Amino acid sequence: MTPELLVLAATAASIGLVHTLLGPDHYVPFIVMAKARGWSLGKAMGVTALCGLGHVASSITIGVIGIALAMSVGGLEMLEGVRGNWAAWALIAFGLTYFAWGLKKAYKDRPHSHTHDHGDGVLHNHKHNHHSGHAHVHPTKTGLGITPWALFIVFVLGPCEPLIPVLMYPAAQTGLAGMDSMAGVIAISAIFGVTTLVTMMAVVAVGVVGLRRITIGPATRFSHALAGGAVALSGCAIVFLGV
Repeated sequence: MTPELLVLAATAASIGLVHTLLGPDHYVPFIVMAKARGWSLGKAMGVTALCGLGHVASSITIGVIGIALAMSVGGLEMLEGVRGNWAAWALIAFGLTYFAWGLKKAYKDRPHSHTHDHGDGVLHNHKHNHHSGHAHVHPTKTGLGITPWALFIVFVLGPCEPLIPVLMYPAAQTGLAGMDSMAGVIAISAIFGVTTLVTMMAVVAVGVVGLRRITIGPATRFSHALAGGAVALSGCAIVFLGV
């Protein structure tokens, strides 16, 4: 690897780390959904890895196609910017939809009471909620479900804008047909992608384990609504704050 590519490799790793840490959309949705839906740490890691791969791979694919078509860096960044707006609004829409569903579920699970006549002439009033001893038993669902795939689609739409200039530079030196150029593109893409994925999964793991130690008592029935609100706020941070 040439000194120039070594510098680019270090830059790609640094940008992947900082870009991920500063973007709450890279980890907040997985942490809050894992809490609300009771995902195991393994499932949370799997969903994060799946979405992260889609997130990075889509930008790498567009970058490589752009190089092959001799597109300018500015043109590719503009395209990624459009994708970024789509992804942010999709994240907001998903979060708000999940928030509304969570409120409906919380209302359904609100505490209520039943009056029972036990045959002794005395009426007994029992107050409970959906999660008490009187709750119905629901069969355990298997498979990923709809939520992870919805997040996956959003993350495939989501761009990695910082990757484009770093990815384009080594290819622009000798042209895509050059073996050195292709090796540089592959190396920079791999370093950026691995750094991004590892950072996402590390933050999600810490968040999932940390939230398990937090209980919110009676407000637990609002956990889905809170998760949806957090996801929507993550999207709002991208649209209105530019994070």
